[in-house]
Amino acid sequence: MPFHVQALMAMDKRTMAPPIADTATPMRQHMTEYIRHLQDTIVAALEALDPSAPKFKQNTWTRDEGGGGRSCTLGRSGADSVLEKAAVNISMIHGTLAPPAIRQMSTEHANLPSDPSPDTVLPFFAGGISIIVHPRNPHAPAVHANYRYFEVASRSDPDALVDWWFGGVTDLTPAYLYDTDARHFHQTLKRVCDAHGEALYPAFKKSCDDYFFIPHRAEHRGVGGIRFDNLSAAPHALLDDATPRPCSAPAIFALVRALGDAFLPSYLPLVPLRSTTPYDASMRRWLLLRRGRSVEFTLVYERGTHRCCWRLRAHLWRLYLYHCVHVVMHV
Repeated sequence: MPFHVQALMAMDKRTMAPPIADTATPMRQHMTEYIRHLQDTIVAALEALDPSAPKFKQNTWTRDEGGGGRSCTLGRSGADSVLEKAAVNISMIHGTLAPPAIRQMSTEHANLPSDPSPDTVLPFFAGGISIIVHPRNPHAPAVHANYRYFEVASRSDPDALVDWWFGGVTDLTPAYLYDTDARHFHQTLKRVCDAHGEALYPAFKKSCDDYFFIPHRAEHRGVGGIRFDNLSAAPHALLDDATPRPCSAPAIFALVRALGDAFLPSYLPLVPLRSTTPYDASMRRWLLLRRGRSVEFTLVYERGTHRCCWRLRAHLWRLYLYHCVHVVMHV
């Protein structure tokens, strides 16, 4: 079924963030303002899908070491609700990197010292938005997205950056595959990427396909999307040096903003389209099995899980936020 072009154009306008007013403002401030705006926009749009359902619960938190964020979560809604679980979370944290962290990051970022002295500490900022949506109807696909910015500053001058980079991912996970849904999702992302460089979408799509693969199942998690990490002015493993692409921080931020703005147009039309499709208990069980695959991927292969698994509370909180209470797992 074709999607209404005028409705998508109107949605694009509603999700468009205010333009950057000046390039002198630190990128961390631009990113903070943007993800706050995007979070509000997405939460409002998801709540509008089912006005009679409970609203998102909002929790503002602070980090002892510096910064904080806001979590917006929806879960355990009624059996007739459109969404079963959703989370739209932002974080803007800052602090200092100790030598072990600097050493680890230097393997992917040549501007960071590979052998820092024991007393070396570098200020950092990390800001990002994470989104996960699980509709209740097995015919409506789940979606995940994450866009982030990281910078490391000089110890003597917090405004002098040693290194910086952006990352992003969005992927669609249906239990029942509709070709038109997957095509719409990917075509929306391709249009955005092509506007910033025609080589971006093929490279980012392959990265997503490679990443969301479950080796012990020999299957992919969902139908993919786009994924990139460590995107900066430096050469990038996914892209040839001669490939036209955004290289400056403002240019890459424009790409990230465009992809963030495309989240709702790429996904939201699919939910009401499929949420009224009849289903039975066997279809519901199949949905729970597919959710179990996502849990397997998170536990075994997802890099963010590995980075925080030494902090049990953070690990469990991550699983709680991004996965449904009801799943089925098969050995």
